[in-house]
Amino acid sequence: MNVVSLFNGMGTLRQAFHDMNIKVDKYYSSEIKPYAIELQQHHFSDVIQVGDITNWKQWDIDWQTIDFIGSGSPCQDLSAAGKRAGINGSRSSLFFTFVEILEHVKKLNPNVRFLQENVGSASKFDVGIMSRELGVYPVRINSSLITAQLRDRYYWTNIRTKNTMFDVEVDIPIPKDLGIKLNDILTSGKTDVKKHTCLNTGSGTGGTQRYLKHRNATTGMITLIEDGSIYRTCNTIEMCRLQGFPDNYCDTLKQTKAGSLLGDGWTLPMIIHILSFLKEGKKIKQKECTHETLLKELR
Repeated sequence: MNVVSLFNGMGTLRQAFHDMNIKVDKYYSSEIKPYAIELQQHHFSDVIQVGDITNWKQWDIDWQTIDFIGSGSPCQDLSAAGKRAGINGSRSSLFFTFVEILEHVKKLNPNVRFLQENVGSASKFDVGIMSRELGVYPVRINSSLITAQLRDRYYWTNIRTKNTMFDVEVDIPIPKDLGIKLNDILTSGKTDVKKHTCLNTGSGTGGTQRYLKHRNATTGMITLIEDGSIYRTCNTIEMCRLQGFPDNYCDTLKQTKAGSLLGDGWTLPMIIHILSFLKEGKKIKQKECTHETLLKELR
């Protein structure tokens, strides 16, 4: 399999293929954030970095050989946490560059598979535009089903679809709820909050701050953990667990940079779930995913 990963970030897609024992011959990564590239190359030195997506026509890629395209186009203009500029905003409009690349590859390889992700808080208007551009309506899944965080996301893909009376829709089933709570993945301390508030690009910035004990358990978008006589935010290990990564995955980075990448990134077990339907709509053999086994791996 040859893969192009746009807005690659920390490389969740590459890790998912690895965990599923799917051989990747060439993996092209489009990413501009230096520490994201650093982390990706640390784990997979064979990844080919191609740079800014706006320069895609200059990339040295044999496009007819591409089998899979991943895209997590910027959500800043779509998210309820942003200014709601919409899909035509300066950052989220890069989605249309992904569409250009996808359409280019489709002409050379009609069987190319793709996966596009974006925030669940995007407006129905913007979701409609994106769906019509891609020719398929998304499935909406919250990572809270398989991790200890709230992370509501739309996923567009042609891996498995179904025809309805008027449209084509993603036919990836919703995974069962594994019942993982925030307390299950903490390295120390406790909280009354069942699920961590969705990680964002500011995650990890308050990890060394000391909070007075009379503060509420959550303040705005920050989930606080009672740890002895203080309140704290999630540490790097806990943030990795919230996204389904091994504890040491971001050890090469400072906590603020790790939080930024994890906050921007994809939930690893969710991507594995979606990719598991790649082979003729049937599940590829993979490790059993239960509450107990996942917690064991996260620890």
